[in-house]
Amino acid sequence: MLRHIMRTLRKLQLPIVFAALLLAVAGCSSFNHDWKVAAKDPAPPIDLQGRWEGTWKSDANGHNDKLRCVIVKKDETNYLARFHAKYGKALSFGYKVTLSALEKDGVIKFSGEANLGWLAGGMYHYEGHADLTNFYSTYSSKHDHGTFQMTRPQ
Repeated sequence: MLRHIMRTLRKLQLPIVFAALLLAVAGCSSFNHDWKVAAKDPAPPIDLQGRWEGTWKSDANGHNDKLRCVIVKKDETNYLARFHAKYGKALSFGYKVTLSALEKDGVIKFSGEANLGWLAGGMYHYEGHADLTNFYSTYSSKHDHGTFQMTRPQ
């Protein structure tokens, strides 16, 4: 019985890897499309909406790479942020976070959380601030913590 299960799992390995790769490529393609569409709209004054690009850095292990984000307003205080991060120069990872935000004196303070799944580290918490041109956030999870630093692309 165990031998049969192991044989079946080996047969499924390639299709599962292929399906995961296909989903990753589709997600990247969708993000790139949204990135290009968002470029056509100028960033609103003192708002999170629009495109951001920069870097992420793990303070836990020193890993860092490129980061892009497209943010859309959901309602008066909530935004949907779609992050697309590079990892190891060859891999990329995308995910969504709902951010609650309040603007005061030209600075937007925000926070949010997202469960990225056990493989990516589980629940992540975000807290930060942004102005017209700069976006800064800390992130933390059970096994990692670090920063996002982004600006509006030219």
